[in-house]
Amino acid sequence: MAADSFSVAGREFRSRLLVGTGKYRDLDETAEAIAASGAEIVTVAIRRSNIGQSGDEPNLLEAVPPDRYTILPNTAGCYTAKDAVRTCRLARELLDGHNLVKLEVLGDEKTLFPDVTATLEAAETLVAEGFDVMVYTSDDPIIARRLEEIGCVVIMPLAAPIGSGLGIQNRYNLLTIIENASVPVLVDAGVGTASDAAIAMELGCDGVLLNTAIAGAREPVRMARAMRLAVEAGREAYLAGRIPRKRYASASSPLDGTFF
Repeated sequence: MAADSFSVAGREFRSRLLVGTGKYRDLDETAEAIAASGAEIVTVAIRRSNIGQSGDEPNLLEAVPPDRYTILPNTAGCYTAKDAVRTCRLARELLDGHNLVKLEVLGDEKTLFPDVTATLEAAETLVAEGFDVMVYTSDDPIIARRLEEIGCVVIMPLAAPIGSGLGIQNRYNLLTIIENASVPVLVDAGVGTASDAAIAMELGCDGVLLNTAIAGAREPVRMARAMRLAVEAGREAYLAGRIPRKRYASASSPLDGTFF
């Protein structure tokens, strides 16, 4: 079977599962779970993780070395466009000119829904400064289209609130975003278990980004393997094409030519 890769900012990736690095017990568990996931792109919260800012603390990059993974710095915890832009500039400095970033600008501390107005503002600034922006957003198809027009390289609509584990709550909006996008669409936020990831892929998403569903599981390493398999299975099912849904039964074995 030919390799089924997808492209982000001109780079090809085989794994369609992207994972985060937060909420694990320690760096050893982080490293083991991420390895089990098969992910190639690993997202790091710059405001919450040490990737070299503090020489007195464990460096996350020892668990997820940049020569093995593509590090995706993100702006988690930012509530204004100004803070998000500043965080991306810091990430580029810390990672020796690294331009690929995940932009998220939050609008509410309880729900962690995105502030789409601030997201649009930050995206325009970052794209103008040469960043390759993967952007977390609502599941609004109009906002998704606007972010693509600005120049974002990946659109990442939420499936449900961050860390909620509720699964995909509005698959029709996601389908509309997927059908109209000319850049990759990745579900970001809300995945709770493997079946959620599989559904996202069966809908036609190019990939899934998740963190809490693995790190918060009773056995994170086992859940990481389950998520890898779910993303692969969902992608295969999407490519294979499901049968139509019908109200009534249809015999698996044809009656023509049977012997009585």
